[in-house]
Amino acid sequence: MTVAFTSCREEKTQKEELIEEMQNEGAEIDVKTDGDETKIKMETEDKKVKIKEDGEETKIKVKTDD
Repeated sequence: MTVAFTSCREEKTQKEELIEEMQNEGAEIDVKTDGDETKIKMETEDKKVKIKEDGEETKIKVKTDD
């Protein structure tokens, strides 16, 4: 008899990881919601992140100033 256990903890999505990372870096975070569309803009001195959620579709753009 074999028994397998799986963790109940869900893995973070790329969106959640980026938001957490930007918060830790002290980013300015702007959230706008219009109906079922959500836009999140985060910016630090050297990095800009834009996340757009439209229903079930999520688009993520990351720009770094090198």
